[in-house]
Amino acid sequence: MLAIKLQRIGRKHQPSYRLVVAEKRSKMIAPPVEDLGAYNAFTKKSTIDKERVSYWVGVGAQPTITVHNFLVKEGIIKGAKIAVKMKKKAAAPGAAPAAAA
Repeated sequence: MLAIKLQRIGRKHQPSYRLVVAEKRSKMIAPPVEDLGAYNAFTKKSTIDKERVSYWVGVGAQPTITVHNFLVKEGIIKGAKIAVKMKKKAAAPGAAPAAAA
């Protein structure tokens, strides 16, 4: 199954991402099927090929949650943003809760 996802590029502490179409379960270093654009998280600027994104969504490629929210914000696809659910970190077994003290 194909997915539209972000592929990190750039140096340490200067994140930059490519928007790519790749296999859903492939590693991030695997070659993508197609490069759809770029997003610089440091400057918040993006360049996206809107026609190709619409094509891949029409063909059946599923955007990840982060990419879906990004495309909604950019106005490329219609719909509501999806809530991102983060996993809670497990507390250390020997640590006491701070609220109890």
